[in-house]
Amino acid sequence: MDIKEIQNLIKFVARSGASEVNLETEDFKINIKTGAAAGDQAIPQIISMPQAAPSAPAQVPATAPAIPETPAVAEEDDSKYITVKSPMIGTFYRRPTPDKPLFVNVGDEIQPGSVVCIIEAMKLFNEIESEVSGKVVKILVDDQTPVEYDQPLFLVDPS
Repeated sequence: MDIKEIQNLIKFVARSGASEVNLETEDFKINIKTGAAAGDQAIPQIISMPQAAPSAPAQVPATAPAIPETPAVAEEDDSKYITVKSPMIGTFYRRPTPDKPLFVNVGDEIQPGSVVCIIEAMKLFNEIESEVSGKVVKILVDDQTPVEYDQPLFLVDPS
């Protein structure tokens, strides 16, 4: 893996919102950590070491900044809501095409089987259907942003 591929990987991880990614091959091991907590700007750290020398400790470059810690923020009580999560990694879309209306808005009633969004993965557009019924209370992801597997997308009030 050359420096250009590593830079592209860092950019992808920073955009995806992932907090940590580990990549291991026969030749090397890369661990990318970002400060992608709420509102923080991603600050990647790379730890790379050849696999040929497993006894040598991994070294962090001296110029790598420390990841700032975020203070605990009091959150709303969302325990009474059902969380609709992403079934895959990809790009989240709230509408089928730019000129069409949104699949769901806050306050909309959804039923099992109703399409709530699309996730694009490797140029395939996958319609994500609801598995629950209820009222959409909160949309947790912005349109056209990367999402991870099992990332919360919507909060639904089942009552």
